[in-house]
Amino acid sequence: MKELFDIVSRKCSEKVTTTYSTSFSSATKMLSPTIRQDIYNIYGFVRFADEIVDTFHQYDKSALFNRFEKDLEYALTEKISLNPILNSFQETVHKYNIERGLIASFMKSMRLDLSKTDYLTEQEYKEYIYGSADVVGLMCLHVFLKGDTEKYNELKDSAMALGSAFQKVNFLRDLKADFEGLSRTYFPNTNLEALDETSKQHIIADIEKDFQRGYQGILKLPAEAKFGVFMAYRYYRRLLKKLHKTPALEIKNTRIRVPGYEKFGLLTRSYVKFQLKLVR
Repeated sequence: MKELFDIVSRKCSEKVTTTYSTSFSSATKMLSPTIRQDIYNIYGFVRFADEIVDTFHQYDKSALFNRFEKDLEYALTEKISLNPILNSFQETVHKYNIERGLIASFMKSMRLDLSKTDYLTEQEYKEYIYGSADVVGLMCLHVFLKGDTEKYNELKDSAMALGSAFQKVNFLRDLKADFEGLSRTYFPNTNLEALDETSKQHIIADIEKDFQRGYQGILKLPAEAKFGVFMAYRYYRRLLKKLHKTPALEIKNTRIRVPGYEKFGLLTRSYVKFQLKLVR
């Protein structure tokens, strides 16, 4: 029966999340069980699309992506897919009436990664981030708010800002891998081969503005979602703080991480702050 297949599909999405991202999966575990699975379902989908364009170098990535896109369309139209990740994703899309436009924008940005390596203008940069990160935040916001359209419209801008902040932190952290491994540069008007402290601080100041706007939205989230999103926010703020303290030359030559013991301490302190109602 299909119910059993749906259970297997959800388990697959959860496994993808916990295997590919310990940080994101830790934050997701802080969400209420009533919404946690749907966030796994969204993450599994975006992770698979990202893997196609970023890591499957020994295969025809364009062909794989085209197949994935066709399978996605079938899943959304027929409400089933033999790909368990797409099957669980379509379930969440239909459950919360997630707009097809958000999904199309995400796929558009992922397709750009197949061939585009430089983002020369601010407009190109913003459009890529909107599709690769902002819309993922909006998909999650649909889940967090359980179909409350009025609240969604109120928090939409802050959710996009938080998505932008997370993505830009990833860009700065992954400079070496993106530039040397994938020949990509996302930051416009920035020479990554000669990245200096001034350029780095300009990027960080821009991210801080996104975080400020995003935090205001976190405060207005329902209780089922607030702590999990707050944990993700705290983790990325800690990562940005480490990047701020790291010399530009070192950022270009290594990948900055938050060690496991720091993540545990961050979780503990965040939980205390949350319980004491200091998150306001």
